[in-house]
Amino acid sequence: MNKSQLIDKIAAGADISKAAAGRSLDAFIEAVTEALKEGDSVALVGFGTFAVRERAARTGRNPQTGDPIQIPSGKIPSFKPGKALKDSVN
Repeated sequence: MNKSQLIDKIAAGADISKAAAGRSLDAFIEAVTEALKEGDSVALVGFGTFAVRERAARTGRNPQTGDPIQIPSGKIPSFKPGKALKDSVN
């Protein structure tokens, strides 16, 4: 499912226009992004939790030459699904 298909589903489920559903989805994405930038997590009970995790520095290999390279540490966004979401998928 892509973004436009998701907007169609939201519009049909909430009985709102596609334009309003698109603005709602964009606002949701922006709110989650801003919270993650600030280091907060976003927990949606039953759905899951969006959070930022630290990734440690590590040594990798250049696939062309095989030489070792140093990969720096960084922050990555993550999602941990909630119990209700897991149960509905299985």
